[in-house]
Amino acid sequence: MILHDYFRSSAGYRVRIALNLKGVAYERREVLLLERQQNAPEHLARNPQGLVPALEVEGRVLTQSLAIIDWLDARFPEPKLLALDTDARAATLARALVIAADVHPVNNLRVMRWLAHELEVPEEKRTLWSQHWIGEGLGALERLAGEGPFLGGDAPDLSDVCLVPQLFNARRVGAPLEGYPKLLRAEAACAELPAFQAAHPDRVAP
Repeated sequence: MILHDYFRSSAGYRVRIALNLKGVAYERREVLLLERQQNAPEHLARNPQGLVPALEVEGRVLTQSLAIIDWLDARFPEPKLLALDTDARAATLARALVIAADVHPVNNLRVMRWLAHELEVPEEKRTLWSQHWIGEGLGALERLAGEGPFLGGDAPDLSDVCLVPQLFNARRVGAPLEGYPKLLRAEAACAELPAFQAAHPDRVAP
């Protein structure tokens, strides 16, 4: 398997965590977003959206981090990141999508670039934008979190895989985190696991 991602990409970070949790060997290839390598023809051939991650596997390319993780969960069933029980699966997806569908998309690099260059929003207001939407999402996720130690109980699931990269990004923009004790508890539990440690941007930075 070949994972095309960027070390600070939240979506790429999620997939690295999932691959590590599953114990799946893979090769990383860096796509330098700040240098716009995602728009190069060879990457657009892999992912027409010009986004990361993209996972080359068995002669095809998988895109979209949650779709990739769902594929991994079906192909490598242990440990399960999405429960087979329908109620538990729905709850996990709801928590994960707070981050992956509602928080991350409005704060990613292409959106922030558009705000800066097309709308000429100054940096201070772009930071406030990020902090606002991160706070909206984390506040909801705090209310959805279980009693721990992880978001869904005794083991990490897809929602924890989404949470950890989002908290990394929240700190980069100075978003306040003291109001989310359940989320910080889950993050601390994840930080004890080698799979999360090995996926951290500081460990894979070019």
